[in-house]
Amino acid sequence: MTAGRGPGDRSTNPDRARHIPVLLAEVLEGLQPQDGGVYVDGTFGAGGYTRAILEAANCNVLALDRDPSAILGGQPLVREFGDRLTLVESRFSELEDVVREQGVAPVDGVVLDIGVSSMQLDQAERGFSFQSDGPLDMRMASSGLSAADVVNDAEEEDLANIIFRLGEERRSRAIARAIVRVRAEAPIETTRVLAETVSKAVGGRRGDDQHPATKTFQALRIYVNDELGELARAMAAAERCLKPGGRLVVVTFHSLEDRIVKRFMQERAGKEEGVSRHLPERKIKLQLPSFEIVNRRPLTASKAELEVNPRARSARLRAATRTDQPAWPLDEKRLAVPSTDD
Repeated sequence: MTAGRGPGDRSTNPDRARHIPVLLAEVLEGLQPQDGGVYVDGTFGAGGYTRAILEAANCNVLALDRDPSAILGGQPLVREFGDRLTLVESRFSELEDVVREQGVAPVDGVVLDIGVSSMQLDQAERGFSFQSDGPLDMRMASSGLSAADVVNDAEEEDLANIIFRLGEERRSRAIARAIVRVRAEAPIETTRVLAETVSKAVGGRRGDDQHPATKTFQALRIYVNDELGELARAMAAAERCLKPGGRLVVVTFHSLEDRIVKRFMQERAGKEEGVSRHLPERKIKLQLPSFEIVNRRPLTASKAELEVNPRARSARLRAATRTDQPAWPLDEKRLAVPSTDD
């Protein structure tokens, strides 16, 4: 939930952006913390949103993070705010289970800040960034497949699909061929080797000065952590946990994420463009709106914020208010969550 949740690799001064919450004023305006309320911060990170919520009202926060290092780093904040803050190691897609286990359902607000945190980007040993060499890991949690596992074991066609669909990389097939060629000589185990392999495959830097490996690294990170599926399931979990009038606030950092959030909110608000044309009309009419959209257009960082925190340049905020109607069933295909299976 810090400034670095997003690509981050073009920041000229990463230390300056470190731990600065993105769109903080807009998040608080969207969430509207009230005395006595209970709020869920689904992506604790460095605790920037959590602290701001706790300072904005005499309320309680249940904060989640799948990264054990974030949980460890948040202990001073737990001590500072006492029983007003509960910090749990968990995926945000599991927030409904955590909320019920903690006995705080229904809640007054949920905020989700999607992507990788500045701490993860700035730690070479986590393997998220090509700015400094490190092991090719990219896992937000401490288990599951690493990026090295995917790069070295996936079939060429599967690699191309991952890079194209999750990185929106037009040269995905050339990159996949290059990866397979290099790994035949020796496993690709570091961020430097992968970045160099991709750079050579696409012919160096592009016209927009974006590093040629940016989209490939994004795709692998999203794939390893199932970020888009997690996002869809987290919003659906929030829908089931929020009380009528409760707010859902989501901050995204690239178009794949933002499109899923937009579709989710439009569909749940009963907007024509958000409803699948494949659903029978009878079923559409029976499903009443479970959300009302707060801001029709996504909010973005101001010029003043960008001067202090360049990592906020791609941030988009969307918010919606829960109605008293039943939650909708989740269909990831209807939300256009990309599949890499074919």
